[in-house]
Amino acid sequence: MHQQKRQPELVEGNLPVFVFPTELIFYADDQSTHKQVLTLYNPYEFALKFKVLCTTPNKYVVVDAAGAVKPQCCVDIVIRHRDVRSCHYGVIDKFRLQVSEQSQRKALGRKEVIATLLPSAKEQQKEEEEKRIKEHLTESVFFEQSCQPENRSVSSGPSLLTVLLGVVCIAALMLPTLGDMESLVPLYLHLSVNQKLVAAYILGLITMAILRT
Repeated sequence: MHQQKRQPELVEGNLPVFVFPTELIFYADDQSTHKQVLTLYNPYEFALKFKVLCTTPNKYVVVDAAGAVKPQCCVDIVIRHRDVRSCHYGVIDKFRLQVSEQSQRKALGRKEVIATLLPSAKEQQKEEEEKRIKEHLTESVFFEQSCQPENRSVSSGPSLLTVLLGVVCIAALMLPTLGDMESLVPLYLHLSVNQKLVAAYILGLITMAILRT
């Protein structure tokens, strides 16, 4: 005798539920958004029963809040916002879609969808545009700040070491030369001609470096 294959037992609450979209946004000034559509997909080999629950059912009308989805099919669920008032702006409501096998009552899986009422689609677009502008300005400021140290290094004057070295060379050139007996400067401060030539050469290099900066 051939034994009939049994479908593996499904654990309660572990079945993935596929719904699109996962967020509903209603705009008070746009009546076309007061009706939204949720699409429930059934990619499985068996039919599913579904039920739609809501945290604030008095604010919404759900067309076909319960039903069935055939295997590898989908169904559209229409949700209408019926209480468009300013006191509800920004309030987050939640819908829960529960699915189960047609022959069972236990919920095999569930998925939550959030719903929000906003005053105006134009205001939302304006806020997003302002956010993009702020991000762009922030990036620009960051770019300018990163370039500032490089500009400063290019435009900076001669270093303190260069200036001191130049002063030493000038002082060396002003000291008396060896053999000058009439000078009142001590003999150990007398420099040879070669030493003065080296000082003059170094002073010339320093002068050229300062002029380039």
